[in-house]
Amino acid sequence: MSIVKIVEQALADGYLTPVMEAEVGRICNTASELSIEEYMALDRLMGALLTGDVVVLPRKQFINVMEELVLSETIAKVAEIEATTDRTLDVGDIAAYALNRLPPLYATTEEGANFQRARAKEQLLDLIAKQVSDAIQQNLAHPDFFPERQLLGKTDPKEVLSQVSTLLEAYAQNIEATEDKASDL
Repeated sequence: MSIVKIVEQALADGYLTPVMEAEVGRICNTASELSIEEYMALDRLMGALLTGDVVVLPRKQFINVMEELVLSETIAKVAEIEATTDRTLDVGDIAAYALNRLPPLYATTEEGANFQRARAKEQLLDLIAKQVSDAIQQNLAHPDFFPERQLLGKTDPKEVLSQVSTLLEAYAQNIEATEDKASDL
């Protein structure tokens, strides 16, 4: 979407979403030069933001507490295995495998994260341990299951950031629409 179309949409809607804001930033950062129309559109957007005719919707910040619980369990179990054998295990693969088989525990505040941790410790510790153990067994049985793959850390960091950003932006619109519908109920 072009800057002009994004600005027109923001002016019509009265708000600028995080996705729209990110796209404007991406265009401005990658373009060697902006056109007169683009500068004029950005000027109109700035004016609308200053007068309050357009508001910027806040970015939602959240964490998945399950990630830290699985990672802790994975590191502990992998350390035990690596201390007693000559095997080297991939913590990232193991954690990802287990996380894909566990429910997420998202939180937006520290209180919410503490609640999710307590809930997981009461109800999910055995399931977490089982999924991590299964993931370790899978890793031991098939250490090079995907030999052609390229690890995230081994690619150009800007390219990874761009891919992840694009993916999150695409899903954010769906999530925001779902949350808006849910709040209407």
